[in-house]
Amino acid sequence: VQLQASGGGLVQAGDSLRLSCVVSGLAVRSSTMAWFRQAPGKEREFVAVLFRGGSSLHYADPVKGRFATSKDNAKNTVSLQMNSLKPEDTADYYCAASQTLIWSSMKNPQAYKYWGQGTLVTVSS
Repeated sequence: VQLQASGGGLVQAGDSLRLSCVVSGLAVRSSTMAWFRQAPGKEREFVAVLFRGGSSLHYADPVKGRFATSKDNAKNTVSLQMNSLKPEDTADYYCAASQTLIWSSMKNPQAYKYWGQGTLVTVSS
């Protein structure tokens, strides 16, 4: 199983970015897909999750109303659309997958078996 995240970059506050995660060896259709981020010197934190089946979404409070995640089952990819970016959104962003995740564990990085490499998002003020 491989997850390949891309789309990070340097932007100004208020700009938008779209991150993509290409998945191989695992069907996103039947997997719970999530995004986490990790800023320098901080722990990895939950950003968003889309449960298998695509019917349940959840976002961390700091990104609600600004970020949106979605799956493309045909392309086997997951995306994270980030709007109205703020300097505090600066971090390495990671996609993660699980086939057994339960609702109560969605914010726990250890509950995800598969991880992509990070893609760096830097937001300047």
